[in-house]
Amino acid sequence: MRVLRTARLAALTALFMVVPLPALAHEDQVIEFGSFLGGFLHPVLGLDHFLAMVAVGIVSAFIGGRAIWTVPTTFVVAMAVGGVAGANDLGITVGFVELAIALSVIALGAVIALDRTLQTSVAMGAVAFFGFFHGYAHGLEIPDIAEPFVYAGGFLLGTALIHLLGVLIGDISRRYPAGRPVLRAIGGIFVVIGILFIVGVL
Repeated sequence: MRVLRTARLAALTALFMVVPLPALAHEDQVIEFGSFLGGFLHPVLGLDHFLAMVAVGIVSAFIGGRAIWTVPTTFVVAMAVGGVAGANDLGITVGFVELAIALSVIALGAVIALDRTLQTSVAMGAVAFFGFFHGYAHGLEIPDIAEPFVYAGGFLLGTALIHLLGVLIGDISRRYPAGRPVLRAIGGIFVVIGILFIVGVL
C-alpha cells in the first residue's frame, strides 16, 4: 500500500508539472498582453524549459546551504548571456539548441532519480552550460513586436520563480518519509520526457 501511495503521489505531481504544454508556449498567444508577460510565460508554459528549471531548484535543494541560491542564480545569469547571444543569432543551429535543452532535462532528471548530491561547483558548471542554451532559445524566439529588454526581464523572472518552486519541492520532500521516493520517481519521469523530446515525440 505504501508503494502504491508513493506511485500515485508521483504520478499526480508529474501530471501537475506537465500541465504547461508546449502548445501553449507560443508567445503569439500572449504577446498581445505585453512584452513582459510574453517573456514571463515562455519558460512557464514551455514544458522542456519548465521541467529543467524545476529540476535545477530540486538539485540545489539536495545540495543545501549556499547552493540553494548560487546554483539557480548561475543558471539565470548564464541564461541572460545566452539570451543576448540568441537575440543576436550567433548561428548555433536550432537542432543543437533543442538537443542541449532536452539533455538538460535528462541529466538533471537523472540526478534526481538517482538521489545524488552533486558538488556545488559541478552543479554550477552544469547549469551554466544548460542555462546558456535555454537562454539562447529564448533570445532567438523573441517576437519581432516585443520589446527585447522587457521580454528578457519577463523570462528571467519566470525562470527564477520556477527555480524557487523546485527548491520548495526539494526541501519539502525531506520532511516526509515518502518524499525522496516520490522525487526519484519524478526524476525518472523527467528523464523519459527528455528522451521523448530528443526522438521528436514531444
